[in-house]
Amino acid sequence: MDHSSWLVTCNFKLKKIPMAFRFEELKVWQMALDLSNEIDLLSKKFPVEERFSLSSQIKRAADSVVLNIAEGSTGQTKPEFKRFLDIALRSAVEVVACLFIAIKRNYISKEEFDKNYTAYEVICKMITKLRDSM
Repeated sequence: MDHSSWLVTCNFKLKKIPMAFRFEELKVWQMALDLSNEIDLLSKKFPVEERFSLSSQIKRAADSVVLNIAEGSTGQTKPEFKRFLDIALRSAVEVVACLFIAIKRNYISKEEFDKNYTAYEVICKMITKLRDSM
């Protein structure tokens, strides 16, 4: 099987390769994918007792942003895509809420909080702009 046309990542940046799926071209999806990886790394700093609680919750929320943008982009109608973007937006807000819990419990530094808060603020604006452009 020829894997040469598969999407590859290197240092969390997407390489330009022929794209088979519409979502791969979306900047918001690319950024969400990078942030999902950042959240995964960040959650590994949480205490072990949070593995099945906050750590799992923040990772699932971050992954949900990526997955809902992708799934919605394959929809047959604009209203259907908008519905998935609404879910992605809510998941991004959930990540931010988890960040507040994590900093309140001293699991992350202020710098880590600020960096991710700002990034998810951008993601929310991008999702909203994409949704409203339809």
